[in-house]
Amino acid sequence: MFKPGLTAKIFIALILGVLFGTVAPEWAVSIQFLGDMFIRLIKLIVIPLVFSSLVVGIAEIGDFSKMGRLGIKTIIWFETATAIALVFGLIAGNIFQPGAGVQSANLGVVAGELAKKSVNLHDFIVGIIPSNIIAAMSGGDMLQVVVFSCVFGVAMTAVGKKAQPVLDIASSVSEIMFQFTHYVMRLAPFGVFAFISYTVGKHGLYMLLPLTKLIGVLYLSVVVFIVVVLMAACAVAKVNFFQLLRALKEPILLAFSTAAGEAAFPLAMERLEKFGVPNKIAAFVFPIGFSFNLNGSALFCTLSTLFVAQAYHVDLSWLQQLTLFFMFMLTSKGIAAVPGASLIIIAGTALHFGLPVEGVALILGVDRIMDMARTVCNLLGNCVATVAIARWEGELPQSTLRKAYKLSYNDAEE
Repeated sequence: MFKPGLTAKIFIALILGVLFGTVAPEWAVSIQFLGDMFIRLIKLIVIPLVFSSLVVGIAEIGDFSKMGRLGIKTIIWFETATAIALVFGLIAGNIFQPGAGVQSANLGVVAGELAKKSVNLHDFIVGIIPSNIIAAMSGGDMLQVVVFSCVFGVAMTAVGKKAQPVLDIASSVSEIMFQFTHYVMRLAPFGVFAFISYTVGKHGLYMLLPLTKLIGVLYLSVVVFIVVVLMAACAVAKVNFFQLLRALKEPILLAFSTAAGEAAFPLAMERLEKFGVPNKIAAFVFPIGFSFNLNGSALFCTLSTLFVAQAYHVDLSWLQQLTLFFMFMLTSKGIAAVPGASLIIIAGTALHFGLPVEGVALILGVDRIMDMARTVCNLLGNCVATVAIARWEGELPQSTLRKAYKLSYNDAEE
């Protein structure tokens, strides 16, 4: 008797959600709470999992010189990938001109709240340091939690044997959170169905028509980025990209259907370890990348800013676009964990260049559709980075990869 695994269940839920949202949009909108409940359960897992995994990962690395080397390689990878993603957004925006011909006057949305929430560099830099870690955890501020966890892990390693009880607790918490993830994943198809139903029922196809070009350009740019950059990175690291995709099929579907990186985070961590990445590498690189390596979000930032400029017939010079690039290199960190943060940062940048903030609000209605693509790109970028850095460190030998290629992930789908 056929028993569908998690991947099949999520895919079926996605298709049914599209049909339900099309046929009964009012009912589809009313079940949004089911998707919200699923995301709340995921968020319940993410913070303790990130903290415990990072602490255990740093402790397992042990050697401070090795930790420093790993940290430098990780940052170099993240910054390089972010820069390439930003350039992809600029190139796509200049070639395809997604904002050209958009009737902005007919699409105007009140953007006062976006203007009020615009981000400046001083607040961003100061905001990296948590003043209260409990508040940071309860508020879901991933960047602050990552910074605290790294410092805590380093300090704990320096203390040595006296810190062993704390390390044991952190290791136990990590294992418990992964088990918790298995329970929550049983509800994933229901969460996916609710999210897709709501998205289709709320916006409908008619809402997409004025911004179809922007949506199409973003999806095309993400696909090209994945094919050109991420596949090339895997080739250099001598990792089979398609086998990695096979290992990550459930997290990718979750990321796409829920447009929430948190939804895929715990499962992706588990899949990376099943793929052969040592816990000390996966637990160090992947959570940091969740805040610092946001390829899809970075690409979206430059593309959307050019869209706004084109919609209001503002011609940004190459010097201005270079300034735009460096601004987003700094401000694009940590935005994946905050709903709508991409638009807030884009609004602040638009103000700097004298662009109407209302232009940013043009894409509010379809932001969720585009968020699905950039969330997948963020997830894949971090997974490729984690695997490649493990290979770079010599922690993922070819023999381990050969075993991973032969693995069946059906046990995780039961």
